[in-house]
Order: sequence, then C-alpha cells, then structure tokens
Amino acid sequence: MFTRERGFPMGGSIGQDAAAQADMQPLFSFPAPRTIVPRWLVEPYRPIGLEQLDAKADMLDRRDNKYVVRADMLHQVIGELIQQFDILEIDGKRNFTYDTCYFDDAERSAYFDHHKGRRIRCKVRMRKYVDADLCFVEVKLKHMRGMTIKERLQCPVEMYGTMDDEARQFVASSYRDLYRREFTRELQPTLAMRYQRVTLVAKQGGERVTIDTGIVFAGTSGSQTIDGDLILVEVKSGNANGIADKILRRLHQHPTNTCSKYCVAMAALNEVSKSNKFLGALRRLGVVPTSSGAWLAKPSQPVKTASLEHRHPATC
Repeated sequence: MFTRERGFPMGGSIGQDAAAQADMQPLFSFPAPRTIVPRWLVEPYRPIGLEQLDAKADMLDRRDNKYVVRADMLHQVIGELIQQFDILEIDGKRNFTYDTCYFDDAERSAYFDHHKGRRIRCKVRMRKYVDADLCFVEVKLKHMRGMTIKERLQCPVEMYGTMDDEARQFVASSYRDLYRREFTRELQPTLAMRYQRVTLVAKQGGERVTIDTGIVFAGTSGSQTIDGDLILVEVKSGNANGIADKILRRLHQHPTNTCSKYCVAMAALNEVSKSNKFLGALRRLGVVPTSSGAWLAKPSQPVKTASLEHRHPATC
C-alpha cells in the first residue's frame, strides 16, 4: 500500500464551548492496562529526536507491511535491529501512548468499503498523543492508484472523541478535494483504541518501523485486549522490501494481509455482520469472533461511558 501523508500541525484548531462538549462525549471505557513495554524493546538503541526522524524518514510516499509477531520471536532479532535502526526519544521517553477514536456512519460504510475492497474509501479518526498532550482529526483516503493519503488537523485535547461542525467540514473538504464528490455520511464514534508505540528509524534513512504493544479496543458492545505476548510491527519503506522486512523474513515472518486495526477490532467485537476478509489477521491476533452479525441494535444511538483518563508513561 502506497501512503502519502500531509500533516497540518498547529493550524485550524477545532473549537467548541464547554457545555456542548459535555453533551458530545460518547467515549468508550477500557479495561485496566496489563502490558508493560519490555526493557529489551526500547533500551538498547541509540536515541534520535523527532526532527532528526522527520529529516531521515518523513515517508511521504511509502509502502507498508504489517506483521503480527510474538515477543520471543522479535526478541531474537533485536541485535540486528539495533545495528540498523535508531529509536525515537522525546523528553527521555521511548514508548508512547496512543488513544484513537474512530468514526463511522450507522451503516458502517468505512468498514464495509474496506471489506469489499472498494478503490474509493475513507476512514475518519481522532488520535490523541497522550504523553505529548496533542490531538488531531485524521482522514485516511484511498487514492484510485492505490496510494493512501492522510490529512490531519490539530484540535484541542479536550475535544477528543467528538466532532463539531468545523471538524466535519474538514473531513468533507478532504474527501471532496480528492474524489470530486460530496461526503454525505453522518459520522458517530464507533470504536476506541489504545496501545503503546515504539518508533524506529533506519540509520541510513528512508525506512521507519512502528512497534505496537498492549493493544486494547472498545466499542458499544464491550472491550477486548490483545494477548500481551503479541506485537504488531509495521514497516514503512519505499518498496515494501525494507531492512526490517528482510530481517523478519529470515525468521519466516510474513506480512499479515488486510490488517486494518479499525476493521479487525470491529470484527472481533462482533460490531459488523461480515468479517471473512479479515479472518487471517483475526486468527493471528487471537480474536476471531465467536459469532457474526451481532450488530448494534440501534447504531445511531451514541453510547456514553467513562472517559479515558488513565495515562501511561509514554508520546508522539
């Protein structure tokens, strides 16, 4: 998958008065975190700052491979990774907490567009970088030529999990600019997710690796935690054959096709009626649903639950 990302940090923030925010907090509650990022995964590397990382591997045009790897398997190749990669460090921290709220319509169009393999598709999410105290509305659009374009707009952290008019207009304009058609979906929060992320960048540049642990997701029907021994590794390179790809292949690790976090989580929680396209990823993550078709009885009804206030020692 080719990806092009265009960010808009610090501009066009989304504002809303406090009373309106209180009426628009349909966030989802998580179970208590159980996974601690192992020291061997973060300590041995040479640190690199965010500016250096962007200079070495901004990855505007890239191809992504996702791997589901057991911790003991990844541990075997740490020595090779240390020789080839540096680690992102910000304010002395090397693993960072990401909170993400996904938005979809009542028909779950974003999910089913991906399930059907449609060439024109769009996912909308709000991502909070907990440790950096930053929040962005992000729109991921699939280009006709297979490239994925990500547009994002910074918003106040207290807006996390809500979409006001300005946010919706940003989504609509991003969609219209690429597809030359109107975005007509009525978005609502459908899924929340949290994980710890470690980011590596190749010493020679041009490649970035993200390592996600402690993945937990929650929807209107409940929550689920991925086995703490399973790690999601994503290699972002120019040709889908990066240094980390080659290291993992030597251990007979292969990319997991159609491993969209949003789609896998929706399927695992039985929030959708079909999930066969994502069965491979569901099996590798150990979250194959026991039944299918357990739709929300009233998907247009927002669910109000406890807000997410737990903070991990982590950022960006």
